[in-house]
Amino acid sequence: NGNMKSPNLQDAASPLMEQLIFFHDHAMLVLILITTLVGFMLSSLLFNSLTNRILLEHQTIETIWTILPAIILIFIALPSLRLLYLLDEVNNPSVTLKAIGRQWYWSYEYSDFTQISFDSYMASSQDISESEFRLLEVDNRSILPMNTQIRALISAGDVIHSWTVPALGVKASTVPGRLNQIKFQINRPGLFYGQCSEVCGANHSFMPIVVESTSIKSFLNWISFNSDN
Repeated sequence: NGNMKSPNLQDAASPLMEQLIFFHDHAMLVLILITTLVGFMLSSLLFNSLTNRILLEHQTIETIWTILPAIILIFIALPSLRLLYLLDEVNNPSVTLKAIGRQWYWSYEYSDFTQISFDSYMASSQDISESEFRLLEVDNRSILPMNTQIRALISAGDVIHSWTVPALGVKASTVPGRLNQIKFQINRPGLFYGQCSEVCGANHSFMPIVVESTSIKSFLNWISFNSDN
């Protein structure tokens, strides 16, 4: 189905998250190579009994161990900068979702459909079924269409929160008095869970986010039904 997998991260459900996983793997490979090289050099020093009582400096090796780390940092920095600009890119979004962080729940507004707005609270343990996740399920999910450019406008009503959905590669702070913008595209249907990842108060752990990805037809049916009601 084309979704990217990683042993350390949630399965990717958006092109941005796929790129984040690629960069994670790239950086980890570089780190493994550095660790291996440094470990080999340290072990060589420990087990080497050769000495040179007149050697005080060596310009060549000092030049190498100054330039080589700089080159390695460039190999990490260039993909990182590319990804940073990709995360900021906005391409003519088809749907806009406005998320407002509050203590301690989320308010959602569908800016393209002015009549649709609702609050999303964490579902209590008594209200969830055995197949649902405790502390992650909400009473009102945010419904979004798949294979569509989506823009999320995020802000806060009281303190700084953070709207974070790992599978979508989305994480941005919601700041009172400021409107932040993020974009993403969901490439498969499903439920994607997130949480406020900002220390915004006593119950900040308990304001989960659930994005339900559906077909465009199902999304439009949901919009029509909620507009009529």
